[in-house]
Amino acid sequence: MHSLDLAVIVLYLIGITLFGARFKSSQKTLKDYFLGGRNTPWWAIAFSIVSAETSTLTVIGTPAISFGGNFGFLQVVAGYLLARVVISMLFLPHYFRGEMFTAYELMQRRFGPRIRKLTAGSFLILRAMAEGVRVFAISIVVSIILGTGEVSSIILIVCLTLFYTFEGGMTAVIWTDVVQMFLYVAGAILSLFVILGKIQGGWEHVAAVAHAADKFQVFDFSFDFTKPYTFIGGFLGGCFLTTASHGTEQLMVQRLLAAKNERESRLALFSSWGVIAFQFTLFLVIGLILYVYYGDGNIPVPKKLDRIYPQFIWDNLPPGIAGLTIAAILAAAMSNLSAALNALSSTTIMDFLKPMSKIQRSEEEYLKLAKWATVGWGIVLFLIGLVAKKVDSVLEAGLSIASIVYGALLGVFILGILTKRVGEAAAMCGMTVGLLLMFYVKFGTPIAWTWYVLIGSSATFVVGLLSSYVLREKQNV
Repeated sequence: MHSLDLAVIVLYLIGITLFGARFKSSQKTLKDYFLGGRNTPWWAIAFSIVSAETSTLTVIGTPAISFGGNFGFLQVVAGYLLARVVISMLFLPHYFRGEMFTAYELMQRRFGPRIRKLTAGSFLILRAMAEGVRVFAISIVVSIILGTGEVSSIILIVCLTLFYTFEGGMTAVIWTDVVQMFLYVAGAILSLFVILGKIQGGWEHVAAVAHAADKFQVFDFSFDFTKPYTFIGGFLGGCFLTTASHGTEQLMVQRLLAAKNERESRLALFSSWGVIAFQFTLFLVIGLILYVYYGDGNIPVPKKLDRIYPQFIWDNLPPGIAGLTIAAILAAAMSNLSAALNALSSTTIMDFLKPMSKIQRSEEEYLKLAKWATVGWGIVLFLIGLVAKKVDSVLEAGLSIASIVYGALLGVFILGILTKRVGEAAAMCGMTVGLLLMFYVKFGTPIAWTWYVLIGSSATFVVGLLSSYVLREKQNV
């Protein structure tokens, strides 16, 4: 390890931790801790949405996709835009009626307390599992840098992120997200030009090789449920996945709720898509250039393609630039981890502890409990990260885990928003069937993950609606 690289990485880790912790003094209420006081500018929320939508999975997993395939993943990204239209029209007006802390308060308002607990509990399980895979992805990068074991690598990043999230709450999460997003995008752009400079013939040669290998192919109009990146599967999959993640999952909804008003929330949501589209294209191009570099040099390809980008950076980039780029990857990891910790804590306190508590507690007492809930979830994510070592593609593993639960969540939210006759018991029947069906689809069929949310939400909606005709409940509209 070059001393300059190590210095850059250490300075980044110390600097971002202290920067996040400086927001401690502004955390006086639960509104401050979970919503940043609802006074954050829309552009900062937009960048925070991008950071939350990105993670180490994106940074190391997306180049691996184009290295082993083509640009078909952009079909999924196109669906992200349609999802934002749906969220803006259907979800945001409901979220800004009154003061909400979590997405699942809407479920209680529409159906009742049991469905609120079911949806909130589903989120806790979903986010813990998906974030555990992301925590393991961090260890891939750190172990390459320091040569340490996976356990010590995970401990290092989790503890540093936990510290500033514990102290600074949502305000720290959003503003560190802004800094970290600029860092990892700048690091990626810098690494792209350095890698390209190592290829004789430059971009013209890369384009020629890529064209011959059909690497530039974006659209696949075949109809195959087992292929994730067809046009219909990718576009619909991206739309339904993002509608579920940004419209029903606390990790994203918490950011939308942190805006000053509905207009600024909508502005943040749409502007984030442009950055997301650029970002995924950037990492796919990096994977393409690496494909040509490895092919030209007859370099052995690692068994896990997720190691290709961080390994190349560390082995080939000049001192200082390698450290900056690795720090950028760690930035994406810490950004997403801090967001998850705060979202898990907010759901635990606002959807479970506070409504179920029989003891009258002050705002200060709940704030202390919120901080310790953050610590508790940090430990849980660390443990799940240790179990996630057997996955092949960290990006696809994270997305497929999320997609199992997203379908049922999205289905029950659509039931609540689009129907009036469906009551709580019928909605719970629909959600239960949706979850069970998705576990079967995931583990009992070869259907690609891009279809999961569409299948799960459709099943939840249909079963919930049909159940309402049998149960004939009083609606809580």
